[in-house]
Amino acid sequence: MADVIEAGAARADAPPPAADAPRGGARAGRAGRATPYLFLAPYLLLFGVFGLLPILLGLWLSVHQWDFQLPNRPFVGLDNYQELFSSDSAVYGDWWQSVRATAIFTVFAVPLLVVVPLGLALLLNRSFPGRTFFRAIYFAPYVLGVAVIGLLWRFLLDANLGLVNRIAGMVGLPADTPWVTDVPWAWVSLVGVTVWWTSGFNAVIYLAGLQDIPQELYEAAKVDGASAWERFRHVTLPGLRPVLLFVITTTVLASANVFGQSFLITQGAPGTETRTVVWFIVEEGLRDNDAGRAAAMSIVFALMLAVVSIANFRLFRYRED
Repeated sequence: MADVIEAGAARADAPPPAADAPRGGARAGRAGRATPYLFLAPYLLLFGVFGLLPILLGLWLSVHQWDFQLPNRPFVGLDNYQELFSSDSAVYGDWWQSVRATAIFTVFAVPLLVVVPLGLALLLNRSFPGRTFFRAIYFAPYVLGVAVIGLLWRFLLDANLGLVNRIAGMVGLPADTPWVTDVPWAWVSLVGVTVWWTSGFNAVIYLAGLQDIPQELYEAAKVDGASAWERFRHVTLPGLRPVLLFVITTTVLASANVFGQSFLITQGAPGTETRTVVWFIVEEGLRDNDAGRAAAMSIVFALMLAVVSIANFRLFRYRED
């Protein structure tokens, strides 16, 4: 009996075990909810400093007359934007000429950069001796910088001393083609060099997508008597639809932002025919010291690309439905 009384007294004197449980659980819950944000913090910091802050600064610059040589930067409202759409402004003609040049390059480059890498990927996806070697060869130009590519092809395409015209003369073709100084040859050079340079990247993306398509679908199509074209149309293309969306979107954006090729290979020739939007923005902001107008051009150009990207996503979404 005494033992029972002592045991009961010990239990009565002991602190209730459940008293601290809710507080510990609450602290663990708060720590668990904060964990994702701690992992996101480095990215959010970098995005805020190098992404969001430049956008806000660009918007602020675009409504000011920002000249690096002047002590004052007066507020001009939407004047920098209005000049881009006013035919009597000093930059109207040059601005829309650069937009036209960028559109020409994009219209001709994007289809080739979508179709040619797809053909390469279909070939390199087959089993044959040396497949890995050829994959590396086709991807190799992409690792070179635009400065290397631009200077290399500037010399190769030179009308007088270039190797391209020399080889053309040896095989009976015209040996004086103005590859970098006249149209349409300047556009042929820019598009051709860009396709040679960047096709390897898109081909690698296509290869990854092809390897995700189940082989059972091809085997079932063969059993049903489908031809090679029918297997490509009804199996390969539907399986590559998400990859196609990525490739087309990124290719359009990269082509519209072309700068180094035209700056180094054609140098805008003839005249300013091949001077692109990005090049014109750089000249306006750094050479002419008008950062406010250059910022306005950048924002207008970004909105144009946003519209194109949204249209591309809607087109592919419609096809999926």
